Amino acid sequence: MGKPRILVTHPLVFLTDEDLTRRFDIRQLDSELPIGGEQLKHELAGKDGAVCFLIDRFSADVLQATNDLKVISSVSAGLDHIDLAEATARGIYVTNTPTALTNSVAEFAIAIMLALSRRITEADAIVRSGQWKGGWGLTYMLGSELKGKSVGIIGLGRIGTAVAKKLGAFDVSLSYCSRTRKIEAEQSLGIRYLSLDDLLSISDYVIICVSLSDQTRGMIGERELLLMRESAYLVNVSRGQVIDEASLVKVLREKKIAGAALDVFEKEPIGNDHPLAQLKNVFLSPHIGSATKEARRAMVLDAIENLTAIFEGIEAPNIANPEVMKRRPLKVVKML
Repeated sequence: MGKPRILVTHPLVFLTDEDLTRRFDIRQLDSELPIGGEQLKHELAGKDGAVCFLIDRFSADVLQATNDLKVISSVSAGLDHIDLAEATARGIYVTNTPTALTNSVAEFAIAIMLALSRRITEADAIVRSGQWKGGWGLTYMLGSELKGKSVGIIGLGRIGTAVAKKLGAFDVSLSYCSRTRKIEAEQSLGIRYLSLDDLLSISDYVIICVSLSDQTRGMIGERELLLMRESAYLVNVSRGQVIDEASLVKVLREKKIAGAALDVFEKEPIGNDHPLAQLKNVFLSPHIGSATKEARRAMVLDAIENLTAIFEGIEAPNIANPEVMKRRPLKVVKML
């Protein structure tokens, strides 16, 4: 047979056309906007595979309209944009790129935690707006140091572990909660295991690093937020749906916690009329935790490696639904 026919939903700027067309018959879309619904159904017609982004919705309805699709290779760690159960039922392999962005997201989590605690964006805005009038003052723009503080990490997977390692340089006290206890990590990182309630109660900073699942969706609601200290900060680099946003807005308005740094939201994008955007004790960024040249290039390369492996009949490094192999065993496809 000829080259596998592949839909690429957005430009893969880190690869040349030759990199792609050497292995595949490529249809690459130019839009930066999300695609889904009828447009995605139309574009997937006759395609053997797809390379997509986190913003593209592969719903059950979309997948049911495909006949030839064998692989969806997502340039992302999270896969909540793809109906995994439907893909598996239809014999469609789904792959992702979880390892490529670990370092960039971990660095970003610490960066926005510092931005919040040291009021960095507020300070920048003061200078740019001409509000800096008094020179240096003993109590002017006081923030808080990380040294000696208690940091709780929710989720000690790849990113949570990387955050803990990096925080070792800040001389903080580390704790974590996770679905499973990580004894080795406790010993190597000097981190202690706590229940979620205890972690929230004792931490000066809480960093959310879990993936989105039925178990983590809405896991931080008003009850959990009110367990936090009034001086504590919440940092989220996972998924917005992990936090009940209305409850977070409420406790921030009432100053039940000191502040929050958020890179992700329940519904994205948000506008400047969003309740969170009206609060001064919140740092907001547009889902850019993995937005480094190094991470994004690695994500694209991993996505193409995953795609190629499946068509070569090799088990890809990052198959998100391995049970699909029972339904559609791997089979070598000769690529011209």
